[in-house]
This record gives sequence, C-alpha cells and structure tokens, in this order.
Amino acid sequence: MTGSCLEKLLRAIGIFLSSVNSNRYLIEFLEVGGVLTLLEILGLEKIKEEDKKESIKLLQVIANSGRKYKELICENYGVRSIAECLAKSKSEETQEEAQVLLDSLVHGNPKYQNQVYKGLIALLPSASPKAQQLSLQTLRTAQSIVGTTHPSIVDCVLNVLCTMHLEVQYEAIELIKDLVNYEVCTALLQGLVHLLIPSVKTNKLQPKILNDSTVLQHTANLPVFLQQAAAAKAIGVLARANTSLAEEMLHLRVVHSLMAAMGNTDHSNSQRQASLTLEYFVQLFPLVEEHVRRSMGQKLYELFLNNPEDLYMKIDSIQADILAANKVNVTKALHFSGLSFSGRRLYLGLHDQEQLDHFTHPQADIEKKE
Repeated sequence: MTGSCLEKLLRAIGIFLSSVNSNRYLIEFLEVGGVLTLLEILGLEKIKEEDKKESIKLLQVIANSGRKYKELICENYGVRSIAECLAKSKSEETQEEAQVLLDSLVHGNPKYQNQVYKGLIALLPSASPKAQQLSLQTLRTAQSIVGTTHPSIVDCVLNVLCTMHLEVQYEAIELIKDLVNYEVCTALLQGLVHLLIPSVKTNKLQPKILNDSTVLQHTANLPVFLQQAAAAKAIGVLARANTSLAEEMLHLRVVHSLMAAMGNTDHSNSQRQASLTLEYFVQLFPLVEEHVRRSMGQKLYELFLNNPEDLYMKIDSIQADILAANKVNVTKALHFSGLSFSGRRLYLGLHDQEQLDHFTHPQADIEKKE
C-alpha cells in the first residue's frame, strides 16, 4: 500500500469514527485490532510523517471516546509508542499531535496517568528540542494531576538547562517554578545552586589569542556554561517569586556560588545572569549586602551596584579572580547570628545588634525586664 493510499484510508476511517453514529464503527474498528495497527504505524521507519500524523489523530478520536478507550491504548504499550514518535519525528506537526494525544491520556485516566507521567519524563533527554519543549509543557499538566513527583524528575529537568534553545529553557524554568511546590523542592534548589560552580576549569588565565585546543575546550564546556547561566536565571526567577525560597537558598551558599559564576570570564551570559540575581539578594537582605561589599571591595562593589547587567564588560582579570575565588559564607553568619530559624531576621543588617539580640535571645530580654 502506498503512502498516499494509506493516508486516504486513515482519513476515511476518521470520518466514520467522528460521525454521529460513531460508537458502532468504533467498536468494529477496535475488534479488528485497530489500536494495535495504529500504534504499529507510529513505529515504522518507512512510513511518511503525514501517515503517522493521521494515525495519531485517529488515536486521539479513540482516546476522547472515554476512559476505557484510553486504558485500551495504554494497555497496548501506547504511551511508549507515542512518546517514541514524539521524540523521533522530523515533523513538528506530528510532534504537536502526539503531545495532544499524551495530554488526553493523562486526563481522566487514573489507572495509567502515572505511566504517561513517567513517559513524559523519559522524553526530557531527547535530542529533539521540539520534543523537549512539548514534553515539558505537558509535564506541568501531568504533575498537577499525578500530585506526587518521581525521584528522577529533578536531574532530568536540571539537565535540560544545558540547552541552546531559549524556548526549551523557558519551559524548563516554568516547570521548575511548579516543582518547588512539591517534595522535591530542597533537592531542586540544591541542584540549581550546585550548577553555579561547574566541575570544569575555566580559561581566564589563558592567553587572549586562542589556540585550537582552547577552542575545542570552549566547545566542550559550552553546555555546562549554558546550564550555569540558566541556573543563575532560574534562581533569580524563584527568589523574586517567593522570598521563602530566597531565604532557603541563602543556607545553601547561593551568594558564594553566584559570585563564583560572575567570575567565569569564559561565558559572559553566566556572568550577566549571576550578577542580576545577586543584585536581588543584595537588595532584599542587608546581611547579604554587607558580606558582598566586604568581599568585593569598595571599587568593584560600586561597579556592581552601578550596572549589574553590564558588570562583566567592565571588570579586569584580577577582579574576575576575586569573584571566582570568593569566600563569602552567609550561612555561617546566619548560624552565628542565630538567624537560621527565623526568616524575619534575614532582613536585618549586622550593625543592628540590638535587634538581633532581641530576636536571638528573647528569654534574656524577659529576665532583664523582670
């Protein structure tokens, strides 16, 4: 059967399955193995993309006919077949139809909703940026339906941040914004902060004229630096949306890590994103402001305050080294100041000792009054 004939046949079947008296036709189609045939078409390499798209549309019609039909598709390894089609397809139209089908299968399908959810997570390492984007979008819906998170979702989402495609990065950060409301919040924040200091050596001490080996090293490190910049951006997004998350990240040494990222002269966007995020922490917490100013020195700190976004263009190699090798430890200061158990106190500067003593040793104040 030629591709054009198959396409016409699939469209004809679709007309019957979408008609007013479609229930009888649907039952007949399923009795002769219609679902298995459609799923098999998705896995055939020599089938045209248009034919695969028509097969997915028929599966959508079947899935939308009721819960038992969604279960029938899932029972026949439908999630795997559809997910593989989404990952491997060269047609964005086919990929979008596959996304619609997976979204349909996760709704009103309690028996197999977890299977769809896991299938979407499995799509995240896909080599197709479109597949990553669509799976991230659908995961947001699936996550709210499933309710609990799968342990692998943190690493999978963080790994997506190394993408060069901004539309994929955007969807990943949107999903991260949702995931911080679940039990993986701490692991997610720890992972983001960890990405700010990648386990690769930067080349800021290399000669300005790049030799071939340096160019190759830059190329090899690019995904890690893209991930570093995206992590800095995501941390800023989370901190601005929720002050409690900003406070929690202080205890993960986010200030130290952001300053280290600002010293990565191999990747200007890492410097830029880290600088913009650090600016928010400095503005929000006087305690952070004091530690950052002390670590940077007055001249560098003034440059930072004047224009954080363009700081990377104004610093020299010595200032970059100061940032990369900073020893800022706000967590230690919080611990010794007794701030680790009260978010309100993070907003106090170190100079406000009277207020700190009041919050840290309330019993002593009571005894003094007595």
